[in-house]
Amino acid sequence: MRTLNLGILAHVDAGKTSLTERLLFDAGVIDKLGSVDTGNTQTDTLELERQRGITIRAAVVSFTIGDRIVNLIDTPGHPDFIAEVERVLGLLDAAVVVVSAVEGVQAQTRVLVRALRRLGVPFIFFVNKVDRLGARYPEVLEALASQLLVRSIAMSSVIDAGSRLARVEALAPGCEPLFTPLCEALAENDEALLDDYVLTPDRLTADRLERCLTDQVARGLVHPVFAGAATTGVGVPALTSAIATILPGRRLDPDGPIAGTIFKIERGWGGEKLVYMYLRSGTVRLRQHLDLPKGPDRVTAIEVFDGGRIHGAASFRAGRIARVSGLAGARIGDAVGGDLLAGGRPQFAPPSLETRVLARRPSDKAALWLALNQMAEQDPLINLRRNDDADDIFVSLYGEVQKEVVQSTLLTDFGLEAGFEESTVIFVERLVGTGEGLQILFKEPNPFLATVGLRVEARRDGAGNSFALEVDVGQMPASFYRAVEETVFETLKQGIFGWQIIDCHVAMTAARHSSPASTAADFRRLTPWVLADALSAAQTVLCEPIDRFHLEAPAESLSGLLTLLAKSAATMTDSVIADGMARLEGTMASAMIQSVQQQLPGLTSGTGTMETSFDHYAAMAGPPRSRQRSGLDPFKPVEYLLRLQSTRASA
Repeated sequence: MRTLNLGILAHVDAGKTSLTERLLFDAGVIDKLGSVDTGNTQTDTLELERQRGITIRAAVVSFTIGDRIVNLIDTPGHPDFIAEVERVLGLLDAAVVVVSAVEGVQAQTRVLVRALRRLGVPFIFFVNKVDRLGARYPEVLEALASQLLVRSIAMSSVIDAGSRLARVEALAPGCEPLFTPLCEALAENDEALLDDYVLTPDRLTADRLERCLTDQVARGLVHPVFAGAATTGVGVPALTSAIATILPGRRLDPDGPIAGTIFKIERGWGGEKLVYMYLRSGTVRLRQHLDLPKGPDRVTAIEVFDGGRIHGAASFRAGRIARVSGLAGARIGDAVGGDLLAGGRPQFAPPSLETRVLARRPSDKAALWLALNQMAEQDPLINLRRNDDADDIFVSLYGEVQKEVVQSTLLTDFGLEAGFEESTVIFVERLVGTGEGLQILFKEPNPFLATVGLRVEARRDGAGNSFALEVDVGQMPASFYRAVEETVFETLKQGIFGWQIIDCHVAMTAARHSSPASTAADFRRLTPWVLADALSAAQTVLCEPIDRFHLEAPAESLSGLLTLLAKSAATMTDSVIADGMARLEGTMASAMIQSVQQQLPGLTSGTGTMETSFDHYAAMAGPPRSRQRSGLDPFKPVEYLLRLQSTRASA
């Protein structure tokens, strides 16, 4: 059977989880429809998800449609939980992007569509809530094309939109009103079809158009749009048919070498890791050892997602998603078997906010640190950080809702009461120039049995950090080079001013050891010092996160809004006044967003809306703001060596 990994993606409150419930009900997986409002949906299982009516953790349900197995993955829509979405995107064969017929294209919709296109994941649209008051199906269709810059094709017509009597009719490819726009859209990428459309339209049968549509959807050239209401089921059968026929699936080899991806980790009742794994090739069996980046681990239990349920199994094959026990060294994003270095770079920006976490009871401080470490395993992008000198604990977050979730999880899962200080913006550092550092074996002041030379240089914006060897790799054990590389990436987390350095390339230009006395520890201790010298020579500039905003408000409030945006140092990129509404787009510093959002209701009589998403980092004016460093400071070499020597002596 063919396998389809299907993602359901949307801005929060677009009806994504309701659509998931409807698809499961129509497939016979569940006997009764759940409701987000009543907190009894199939995929929102966390207590906090049921209380707040939002999805926080990605959930998996597998079922069959026709001749294909669908692994349906329900993902969070709230931007605070974008890390969950990121871990899923790399698994997807295709996606359904849900858009509300009332709110239309929203900030998160744009972020998700950009990520899907960047990854080359085919997707279709489902315009939901056509039965709600204020539904604007034609306007939403126009917005999909104009705001998302995609070639959308309306596959449904909506009658009496915006009322409880709303009806949806699926359009046939071989008949009007779909035939002409479908042919015109497909002909843009198919010269043979264009010739027949102009000269011999009789050749364009429904079967041929459907085959061409399926091909171009798989190539990401066109994006069919279906409409309906997930809560009532109106229009959903046409979407289900498209999932079974239009979206591309895979035929995978269960007899091939094992290759898979770990995309989620939970903790069992006894604290053991429960690893969610998607298998692209091969078959995994109980008591089998699996190759992981940290070394092999043995599978002690397998639970397979099948028929809407999860049940124990002795094995699982390529194309399946399973929950596996026994992989103590597993981390989210790990490759299993195959190429252990596989894995693309993140598709979303890291968190831009940081907050200090305080244990309500001082005696709980150690337990709080351990609990947050376990949570960081489930969500690596929270970037847990500890200031050893002051014993302060910090976590990085996407927003205030995520802070509430962390606080609730600490209380419900670990019995820990924690408080959070006001969130502050996370800055980053970028290199100004090129710099080099070198410490030579047996030469003062280097006390380590190692030679390390490093060169640093800036990469293009958004390229991330990288490391390369410019030495003969055969002159030292591989573990020594690995120690240098790992330490480089760890040291880049705290630059000259204490903030993470981004978009930096580090090359190892010199290496030497003394056999058999040298150890990997010599290279781990020397590397931060050498890298700090190189970074100091290159110098860095402090950069702040800049958000893109989309603001809508009554036109009569425009003057006040422009004044507010000017005071907030916003840069306008577009402004439109139509139908009594002002629509403003631009960028501003992330640090100003909360202030603008707080003043917006008063300026617009409560009717203004503002959507934001991270856009880029920009150099800050004025003196740089330093952050208190965690751990030893290699930028102060004398103090670094003394403290390192003291640590070694006490050990």
